[in-house]
Amino acid sequence: MDGSNRDESTRTEIEAAAFRGLVEHLQRRADVQNIDLMNLAGFCRNCLAKWVLAAARERGVDVDYAAAREAVYGMPYADWKDAHQTAATEDQKRRFEETKPLHSEISTRA
Repeated sequence: MDGSNRDESTRTEIEAAAFRGLVEHLQRRADVQNIDLMNLAGFCRNCLAKWVLAAARERGVDVDYAAAREAVYGMPYADWKDAHQTAATEDQKRRFEETKPLHSEISTRA
């Protein structure tokens, strides 16, 4: 995005709106499993929550991982997991291991 005609505040607002759109989309698409997101894109809902957590901490804001996850999932993680998560297949697990080098650096942090 060319920022030459926009100030930093406007850029931040646009990026924040795009992030909210992504989160809303992922909340609607509860049928898409996190392992599939990791296998295809190298990040998942938990990664987004960890990015929220890291950004908050960088700015001195006290947020815990559970709260960051709830912001991304739209409900407590345990509730989402009970309602939407299915057991990973052997193929999904194999692909997860194969794609690990491509996963987000934040995927292993909490």
